[in-house]
Amino acid sequence: MVRIGSGGYVFEVVENWAKLPEGWSFFEVSGVGVDRQDRVYVFSRGKHPVTVFDRDGTLLTSWGEGVFTRPHAVTMGPDDTIYLTDDGDHTVRKCTLEGRILRTIGAPGDPAPKHSGRPFNRCTHVAVAADGALYITDGYGNARVHKFSPEGTLLFSWGEPGTDPGQFNLPHAIGVDRDGYLYVADRENHRIQVFDAKGRFETQWNNLFRPCGLFIDRRDPAGERVYIGELGPSLPVSDGVANLGARVGIYPAGTTAQQPLARLGDRFPGSEPGQFVAPHSIATDSRGDVYVGEVSWTMRGRDLTPPQELRSLSKLVRVTR
Repeated sequence: MVRIGSGGYVFEVVENWAKLPEGWSFFEVSGVGVDRQDRVYVFSRGKHPVTVFDRDGTLLTSWGEGVFTRPHAVTMGPDDTIYLTDDGDHTVRKCTLEGRILRTIGAPGDPAPKHSGRPFNRCTHVAVAADGALYITDGYGNARVHKFSPEGTLLFSWGEPGTDPGQFNLPHAIGVDRDGYLYVADRENHRIQVFDAKGRFETQWNNLFRPCGLFIDRRDPAGERVYIGELGPSLPVSDGVANLGARVGIYPAGTTAQQPLARLGDRFPGSEPGQFVAPHSIATDSRGDVYVGEVSWTMRGRDLTPPQELRSLSKLVRVTR
């Protein structure tokens, strides 16, 4: 079995972990989350948007057919709920774990004017703070972070297009740590920006390539860990150049700039065990195992001859702690 990582973060790669019924397909996996029972929720762009698995990869149920336009991200709520971000529909839906919609934030199919700063124009991800407040990145057609009350009332927003602190060039993912600091994957600025709960800039992390997925693991016994999926190159000038993303980095949480504890993946993108094509979403379970969802069709599959689906979901079993 292939192993990746280093130090206290070594993992075995489990191929073909998720067992789908014959004829089913993820197409590509944009979001993944794990609940308190270690059930894995896969948000994909196939015909069955939400598929739920046990930790052994056995399919338990599916739901969401006909609801979502373009699945983008998953956030697990602290109250046994799930937040599903749909950037094609410009909405965030809060659902029960069985699929009943509890609340829709945003106007379905009715985007705010592009870069108006008003929610939403292709929103991307949600972070849930300890007090239940929601922080939503917005996203492909905006350069903002919006704070909502737990009931879905807009409280305030910050950000504008640009490269300076507090400005964004595609805020793609967001997470919140125990101290209430917010980590925003500012994808096309190749950085993570860190803010306090009022949206005040604290610091930024550099030395990243198109940070795309972001997940904060609060259960690691060594301390909070920030998992960052780097998307990899998309321009011809970068094709075939080593060490430009398509990897997952693991960092200690905190407001000071820090070096990664480990980087998972290869020097080059790829579909072999231990490689990634487009790590778009990340989640961990109670044992420290890691689940990585990839938008492989968008990044690589549609350009192949003939176009074809690539692996879009990986499980990495933690070997060392």
